[in-house]
Amino acid sequence: MKRIKLTTITSILVLFYSGIVAATPIYWTDWTGTDQDLGAGFEGQGTITTSTSAVGVTYTNANGIGFYQSSGGTDYYQNARAGRDDTISPFTSNIVDNSPTGTDIVALSRAGNQTLAFSEAIANPVFAFVSLNGNGYSFLNQDFNILSVGGVDGNACGYWGCGGVTKNIIDIGGGDFRYELNSSNIGGSEPHGVIQFTGAFDTLAWDSASNEYWNGFTVGVQGTAVEIFPVDPNSVPEPGSIILFGLGLVTLATRFRNKS
Repeated sequence: MKRIKLTTITSILVLFYSGIVAATPIYWTDWTGTDQDLGAGFEGQGTITTSTSAVGVTYTNANGIGFYQSSGGTDYYQNARAGRDDTISPFTSNIVDNSPTGTDIVALSRAGNQTLAFSEAIANPVFAFVSLNGNGYSFLNQDFNILSVGGVDGNACGYWGCGGVTKNIIDIGGGDFRYELNSSNIGGSEPHGVIQFTGAFDTLAWDSASNEYWNGFTVGVQGTAVEIFPVDPNSVPEPGSIILFGLGLVTLATRFRNKS
């Protein structure tokens, strides 16, 4: 006799309302053109093409960058300079199915603030980093999860080697926090990997901690906010809706039990 336990029903409720992200293909930015900033800073343009939309991406950095690779060049997303294998890539995980598309990369070399702006709200962005050894990233009031790192959990090393990372949370007062991604220098000094932010975003800003030539990144998404969140992801379901949903599952469980 097969029964659906209450714990199973509870788990279904949690999954239904928590917005847990499952493994899925990622739509990566196609960086295009050259520097659009006429001064000392840098502005790069790109497009994320999802299943239903073409989202414009603008990256700005008033301090300038190391270099910008928008067409051809070295593939810094390959495994330890040995070609690509997404089954063991430092950029894939149980959340991210595919490593960054092509060779597009923004290579950083200056400390200071920088911003990504999207032409429409996107969902659950993922941020691939390359060679984060002499630098670190700090995100104000924006938490993230470390999804994968080269040389960890069966992942191959990245193009420049292996290296671990740490996530540090700094209370800076006034209800504000900094969420930092730094090299741990454990297992090597060349971290490559992916972090993810959850929710809907139209901008993403962070500080580079130090001058270092060079560390690089690109960004991808699971989709637009409209595609992934038919309902506002920040809204809380009304208690009545949760109760009705739960009662429906209990009724379904009872029917299964009576048939067995």
